[in-house]
Amino acid sequence: MTNKILALKYRPQEFIDLIGQDVVAQTITNAIKLNKTPNAYLLTGIRGVGKTTTARLIAKALNCEMNKNPQLKCNKENFCTTCKEIINSSHIDILEMDAASKTGIDDIRELIENSKYSPTSAKYKIFIIDEVHMLSKQAFNGLLKTLEEPPSSLKFILATTEVRKIPVTILSRCQRFDLKRVSVDKLCKHLKDISIKEKGNISDEAIKLIAKTAEGSVRDSISLLDRALISQLNEKDIEISEQDVRGMLGLADKSKIISLFKEVLSGNERDALILLKELIDDGLDAKNFLNDILEILYFFSRRANLGPIENDMSISETEAKMINQYSKNIDMQDIGLFWQLTIKTIDDLKTIGNENLTLEMYIMQLVHLNSMDQRGGVVEESDLIDNSQEILTGKNSTEITKEKEIQNKVKKQLKSTNQVKSNPIENIKNQEINPKIEISSFQDLIDQSNKDKEIELKFDLERNVKLVSFNKGKVDISFNERLNKNFIKNLSEKLLKWTGERWIISLSKNSEVKSLYEKALESKNVEINEFKKSKIAKDIETIFPDAKLIEIINKEE
Repeated sequence: MTNKILALKYRPQEFIDLIGQDVVAQTITNAIKLNKTPNAYLLTGIRGVGKTTTARLIAKALNCEMNKNPQLKCNKENFCTTCKEIINSSHIDILEMDAASKTGIDDIRELIENSKYSPTSAKYKIFIIDEVHMLSKQAFNGLLKTLEEPPSSLKFILATTEVRKIPVTILSRCQRFDLKRVSVDKLCKHLKDISIKEKGNISDEAIKLIAKTAEGSVRDSISLLDRALISQLNEKDIEISEQDVRGMLGLADKSKIISLFKEVLSGNERDALILLKELIDDGLDAKNFLNDILEILYFFSRRANLGPIENDMSISETEAKMINQYSKNIDMQDIGLFWQLTIKTIDDLKTIGNENLTLEMYIMQLVHLNSMDQRGGVVEESDLIDNSQEILTGKNSTEITKEKEIQNKVKKQLKSTNQVKSNPIENIKNQEINPKIEISSFQDLIDQSNKDKEIELKFDLERNVKLVSFNKGKVDISFNERLNKNFIKNLSEKLLKWTGERWIISLSKNSEVKSLYEKALESKNVEINEFKKSKIAKDIETIFPDAKLIEIINKEE
């Protein structure tokens, strides 16, 4: 037992041991006590939250030998034979099946055939099917009848991380229990208890970081704690710090990332890149870094909408103070733009080999994206002029100040015409541009493009864009490889000009939809094929055997 990995060693053996699933545990326990158990359970939730463990606990509770004698209690100090065998996965009447490796109808037929036989020694024969969403369509269909009306001595327990992939016909035959993510504070308490039992010397901040990294998964958090304690094997006297855990996980110092973001908001590209290089030298993982940026943007958003961040377990007090300080001059529009660029960069990492160069380009893009804003950064004007600029440019402070003044004048001139940011509707009113145009459908958009002689835009809308959904103020599209690279920018500008409102244009991965051109072509082919079946078409083919029908024109008399 002592040599087991911690995730197995501290696996719950009773419902009371389940972390953060009190309601689920209580409901299942009450149903078993009242003998109102369903034919099939469905357990859903993210990885490592306790689905398989809960399934085994249900199997134990249903089959426990001590159920016959209310005066006896089966627990970890005095497990009955049946419960011990279920714990060791050796009970003949408890069958666990991994649907990820056994997905076919033949596997389900074997299961159904096995279900016809009564339990050998237990009260119930129980089938636990893990990752049930991986079953094929035929396998689900084969399971339906048995699942709905199983023998009285048979119970199904299904577990999945992708409940949406399970057919509705299966869902309707199960009693569903959603196992939620475990909060950071509960994970911290649990990990602290384990570290004490294992005589590990680890700081509270390190435990908190592990709990945050696990993202609500109990198993993941315990596995990470196990890694951290193993790293301390020969140095028990030295406390494992937060920095040690960051190095182990390839995570950057969050406060450094916030400082980097401050330089981005200030327009200090050089200092931002210096901080990035320091993080890379510390063993930065690119994807973790970008996810940290997304988390910081989320907190900036919270700060902008809900006020100062206080008493949040997912962020340290120092980090909260930094965000509260640096977020005063950033608005939701900036956050939205930064968020989109970050998501795009995460996708770019999948195709670009050099991660460090990708991150450098990303930081430079952030800086220049922010420089388009007329509102300024998070620091005072005087703070933008430092010694490093003097060294780089060879100019003194006076010269730099004059350049800044010129830049500010230009920005003021641009303020009246820039519609990407800063109240576009007001700008349109002030400049007395064309009155608002109502665009309520995709066809309206095409018609307006044609009216304004936006030929390239109209061509893309008809041929290269695949409409997923269209609502006022929002367009969801897919597209082919021939789409103009500036299409999104052009469409945004035209919609703003025509309607006086800023539209959201989102990109969908739905590849099943067709463009208007493809639909028209499809319809044309159907019409041609139907005409080919007619007598006149056959007569023409007889007279002109080498002729090819390419189009049908209906001429009105």
